[in-house]
Amino acid sequence: MSLVVYLAGAVFGLSCVVLLRRPLAVPRNPLTVSTCVAIVLGALVFVCSAPLTLSAVNRLTGIANFGAPLTYGMLSAYSCSLLVLLINWRGGTPARIRRLVLRTMAAYGALIVAIVVLFTLAGPSTERLTDLDTYYANTPYMREMIVLYLLGHSAATLVMCAVCVTWSREVTGLLRTGLRLILTGILLDVVGFQLAKYTALVARWSGHDLDFLSTGVAPPMASLGALTCSLGFVLPRLLPVALACRRDLDDLRGLGPLWSEVRFASLAPKPPMAVWQPPRVRLHWREVSIHDGLLALAPYFDDGVRERARDAALHEGRSAHEARVAAEAAMVSDAARRAAAHEEPRTTPSTYRLHATEVAGTGGLVELAQALTRSRLTATVPEGTVRATPG
Repeated sequence: MSLVVYLAGAVFGLSCVVLLRRPLAVPRNPLTVSTCVAIVLGALVFVCSAPLTLSAVNRLTGIANFGAPLTYGMLSAYSCSLLVLLINWRGGTPARIRRLVLRTMAAYGALIVAIVVLFTLAGPSTERLTDLDTYYANTPYMREMIVLYLLGHSAATLVMCAVCVTWSREVTGLLRTGLRLILTGILLDVVGFQLAKYTALVARWSGHDLDFLSTGVAPPMASLGALTCSLGFVLPRLLPVALACRRDLDDLRGLGPLWSEVRFASLAPKPPMAVWQPPRVRLHWREVSIHDGLLALAPYFDDGVRERARDAALHEGRSAHEARVAAEAAMVSDAARRAAAHEEPRTTPSTYRLHATEVAGTGGLVELAQALTRSRLTATVPEGTVRATPG
């Protein structure tokens, strides 16, 4: 079970890294800070609650079950961080936010002190690593400590449920999806962890044994809820970045035919090599290099080649824009062939501007690369081949 809990804590904690655009920088946005603090505390709760950690803590401190108030105190701090996150998320005047945050921290600080005091008064001597809640359910002071930490956690999660339901009706897109994932994770915690714990405790108080709910159902459900919550935290920021990287990679591959045509003429300096570069960096370098290559080929541009290719494309029924791009591809291909053969540039340089140099971004270059690919495919069709026409 420790492995599952450690894995949940690791994934929960890694989502904090995703939320920080520059992990080495100190974040100044209170919402980002409170979100990351909540995620880190949630990860620490899982680490502290693992049986291996509990055993190590008990052995190092020499106090039986010392890991229990440590875990419960960490869980209470996590519950407090959830409410602080909601306060910062809701917003308001700085004075109001500061006042509510201080009140919340004071309340949960008192709860943590009460947990430690009750544990000290109880003095449990029998070490229990997985079933402490139910084993000590009827022990004075321990009983109150267990109920107290559960009530503190329940209060925070129920408030967060209510806020997520309200906000998910007011927002759209990825933010709504993220809120619903957070809500789902919290509901898994409420139903799978808290309700299971409460039921097992009540069963003990009434003389029954439903310990499996506390030891077998609650931990994996809490882990699943935490993973779902972490996905809700990072999705609104991670998915747009992932989609942007995919678009950059698609454009990078799309520029391949054009780059292979003009790369010999490009004199753009190569960037410093790195083990891994973001697609955006590679795409920017390729775009600059292609523009440099096209500039070097400009003295070889033949307007006659372009006009004949444009007329042929129009005769085939292509639109004016498609015909223009196809004609430019033919002109670039002809210029690259003559430049590679070391022929002399044209005595009267063309003043024509390519469509790709008139538009921002890589869209025009990708169009030109696609036209080059089509022209190469057309050139490979043997003469006399009969093409089927729809009809």
